[in-house]
Amino acid sequence: MKAQVIGGLLAVLVVSACGTAGQSGGGSAGDSGPSGSPSAIGTVEEGFKIGLLLPETKTARYEKFDRVYITDDIKSLCPKCEVIYNNANQDPNLQQQQVDTMLTNGVKVLILDAVDAKAIASSVKKAKDQGAVVLAYDRLAGGPIDGYTSFDNIQVGKMQGEALLEAIKAGGDAKRGPIVMINGSPTDPNAGDFKKGAHSVLDGQVTIGKEYDTPDWSPDQANTQATGAFTALGAANVVGVYSANDGMAGGIAKAMQNSGVKKGTPLTGQDAELAGIQRILLGTQTMTIYKPIKPEAQNAAQMAIALGTGQAVNGTTTVDNGTNKAIPAQIITPIVVTKDNIQDTVVKDGFWTVKEICTPAVEAACKAAGLE
Repeated sequence: MKAQVIGGLLAVLVVSACGTAGQSGGGSAGDSGPSGSPSAIGTVEEGFKIGLLLPETKTARYEKFDRVYITDDIKSLCPKCEVIYNNANQDPNLQQQQVDTMLTNGVKVLILDAVDAKAIASSVKKAKDQGAVVLAYDRLAGGPIDGYTSFDNIQVGKMQGEALLEAIKAGGDAKRGPIVMINGSPTDPNAGDFKKGAHSVLDGQVTIGKEYDTPDWSPDQANTQATGAFTALGAANVVGVYSANDGMAGGIAKAMQNSGVKKGTPLTGQDAELAGIQRILLGTQTMTIYKPIKPEAQNAAQMAIALGTGQAVNGTTTVDNGTNKAIPAQIITPIVVTKDNIQDTVVKDGFWTVKEICTPAVEAACKAAGLE
């Protein structure tokens, strides 16, 4: 029965030799088998080593969800596969060292969520030169990667921008005062996509008073940037704040309160972090973006096993990372979360329970929102 399940899951991803194997986006011809498919590294029956490299621990999702889901999914597909895990703690040099160590230890499939997409490219090439395959996870890494799974990141930015614009317009003329934009890390290609998507909605519709890119997605840096912006623009004049994720939104929300920004001023977020959901209920954050991690993790596990067994993977689309073209990608649609649909999104999916959300400090807000 298990073999049937594994075969069925891999069949979704495998491209036959007479199909579009050229989209595998793998390495050079020397790294590939027939029709451009990657050479087989191992078998499901015998198992092989898979390295999982995640970027940081400040964002709650990586340790609580991504690591657990990916590891469990790999074990269900390939019981004898060994998952070797490392977290780079936002240090690109450490992540490069972790790749080297994994390659030395015989890891032949890397699931890589890069701290710095450009800096890691040399490590990706080294992996390929040593016969390994590399799957970019959540962030599109540089170098000759073989596959990619993530969300529609430009759409994430558009959704954030649309929610912010709608909330600002609910209070009057969208240009009645300036907004502040606090974007993500300049070394994360996703941050550039979020920023691009948000600007495509907001440009010409609002007045952008101050805008920052925030190293390492740091909540403390975001707090400092926001405080400086509110001082320069006049806190009472600010009509909205774009925050690229929930972690930074936490630092920004504190700055808004301490600087005297009007209560209820719209503030965006992303990742559906517990604190972000609670701020939405309390009215100090307007929205967040929920990116269902479980299907992303399932994609990663399935693609890793397919690549490890010499199959070319078929994505819902292809992407270009600047050094490799037509990389097969599995892209997932994100979801906007507001006070009105918390129950039907993060709670329904088991991402957070009502008990986790509705702590004593949030209990009254939960009841008012019908979340009990």
